[in-house]
Amino acid sequence: MDVNSTVLIYRDQLLPYSETFIPAQVENYASHVGYYVGTTHLPNSLSIPRDRALVLDNLTSQAGVWKTVYKLAGTVNPVWRKQAQALSPKLIHAHFGLDGVLAMPLARALNLPLVVTFHGYYATTDLEVPSPLRAMGKLWQERGQFFRELYFRRRTQLFQQAKQFVAVSEFIRTRLVETGCPPEKIEVHYIGIDTKKFVPETKRPCQPIVLFVGRLVEKKGCEYLIQAMTQVQQAMPEAELTIVGDGPLRKDLETQAKQQLRHYCFLGVQPSEVVRDWMNRASVLCAPSITTATGESEGLPIVILEAQAMELPVVSSIHAGIPEAVQHGETGLLTAEKDWQAIAQSILQLLQQKELRQRFAIAGRRRMEQHFNLKRNTAKLEDLYRRIYSQPSNR
Repeated sequence: MDVNSTVLIYRDQLLPYSETFIPAQVENYASHVGYYVGTTHLPNSLSIPRDRALVLDNLTSQAGVWKTVYKLAGTVNPVWRKQAQALSPKLIHAHFGLDGVLAMPLARALNLPLVVTFHGYYATTDLEVPSPLRAMGKLWQERGQFFRELYFRRRTQLFQQAKQFVAVSEFIRTRLVETGCPPEKIEVHYIGIDTKKFVPETKRPCQPIVLFVGRLVEKKGCEYLIQAMTQVQQAMPEAELTIVGDGPLRKDLETQAKQQLRHYCFLGVQPSEVVRDWMNRASVLCAPSITTATGESEGLPIVILEAQAMELPVVSSIHAGIPEAVQHGETGLLTAEKDWQAIAQSILQLLQQKELRQRFAIAGRRRMEQHFNLKRNTAKLEDLYRRIYSQPSNR
């Protein structure tokens, strides 16, 4: 068995605050060392080990030029390539479909097998790709849309070049196959959570709090939770909605809450220890995820796993990979997407029935320990790595 073999973890922007699951996985390797590789160092980013970060931004005063030629022409900065080669990496593991596309030139330059994890968006959405000329004209006008279109133009090439695809749920695997990804290249792998870190307090001060944790974007369905809470608070005026997270819809959601709710608070982005404290205090976690008009959906929200490990019952949607983690009527309650009345009824049921909450809490914790244990699942991922780079033809 290889011990402390190097793996390059590619995330073009290192590292959005909402992606705690990436360093959680990497820092739980038992027989590999992960080096974080990308072109951009984000302000207010997640903390990652500085001595294990190779960021193009930090290597040259002309990083902007090098990033452009890398992403559009596939030309790799020689210093960046040399530093990566010096680590003698076994493979590159990119997270998200776009990052898989962006990692392809680096994988070719280093002659390394490429592994890509799909979490949601790039497996569940499609769009009509305009002509390359029109798309190029959008670069300076709408950067995000340009790179989304770049992914769809290069998706077939990615499916051919990458050695392995990892789907975070069976749902994502199915959608990948539907978009043309070779089924034999896909393996389902639940990332999992640290069940030793997410442990409930023995004497939890349970309050009539409904907790939401996540980015405030359309697919999270927070507007339907606010609507549901109007009905909840009519039956239980003391019930409170606590929203942890930020995003482009925050202002609209705050306006909606102000117009409709008695008790609520928006806390913005919070560190994991604060989130755990709220999970200890709350009675229900609600994750009313939806499929957007463009087809975007979740993969499998990590917060749902964290809540169940904390013995916090979950109300969520029959959506994407969520039913793979939440067993309806056993560890939580699931509703149809956007059905705010059913969401309200499910929340009230859990707020009003202590014994049901306790039963769900115990069953949810047990399910996380058995199927979503981060260390155990990361060991399986490392086995996958070894199978890939041990093959005679692994490039």
